[in-house]
Amino acid sequence: MPTSVKLSHLLVAPIAIACATAACAQPAPAAGRAVLQRMHDAYAGRWYATLRFVQKTTRYGADGTPTFATWYESLRQTPDGRTQLRIDLGDPAAGNGILYTADSSWTFRGGKPAAVRAEGNEFLPLIEGVYMQPVDQTIRQIATTHVDLARVATGTWEGRPVTIIGVASSADSAAPQIWVDDERNVVVRMLLRPTPSSPPMDIHLGDFVSVGGGWLATKVAMTVDGKQAQTEDYADWKAGIDLPADLFSTTSWMPRAHWATR
Repeated sequence: MPTSVKLSHLLVAPIAIACATAACAQPAPAAGRAVLQRMHDAYAGRWYATLRFVQKTTRYGADGTPTFATWYESLRQTPDGRTQLRIDLGDPAAGNGILYTADSSWTFRGGKPAAVRAEGNEFLPLIEGVYMQPVDQTIRQIATTHVDLARVATGTWEGRPVTIIGVASSADSAAPQIWVDDERNVVVRMLLRPTPSSPPMDIHLGDFVSVGGGWLATKVAMTVDGKQAQTEDYADWKAGIDLPADLFSTTSWMPRAHWATR
């Protein structure tokens, strides 16, 4: 699952406006909110609250040389409405990994806390939270992406109609933006900037499978400035399963039992 836009630390129907005046050419500020509301309403009460899977992670160096790793990922929506993502970097018994929320992260090394940052995973509100929480909460959480909710365009992605939040035209490849499949109501592409001065990261989510009342993208590809940065391939996914609370502790990384070691 996309870990963060910050790779240095290691994821209403389309609005049609017909108007002859320039003033009417700009969508209302509520346009992007309506798309997020549409996503929420499409799966209200049905989207999975827990998910786990094995991720093959391929990262590419400056010269294009790939390195490979296996990550074990656990996702849940807490009773108080937070989305948490635990990533075990390699063998869970080694105790190395990261715990994310939308706005914070906790790093562990050898089972012990190593760092806490007020920087979260910008993807979580868009792949999980949007279906489980009020839209206003999702909007607050994605504010750090600087996607302009006042601008919405339509386009196609892999032959399917999409609504694009953050741009006035699908030809705009510079502004931060979120592409939403109109039928499935899932994010299929994002262009986001790790920092204001850096080139956009182009994230593609694909190979969707129907899982636990919702959808899961089982392949994610990220490019930066036209070059491959990271790809993710998922396997052994299960949704709607019991994930113990201590798996998501912010103070201790070694739970009583990890699903990957059973």
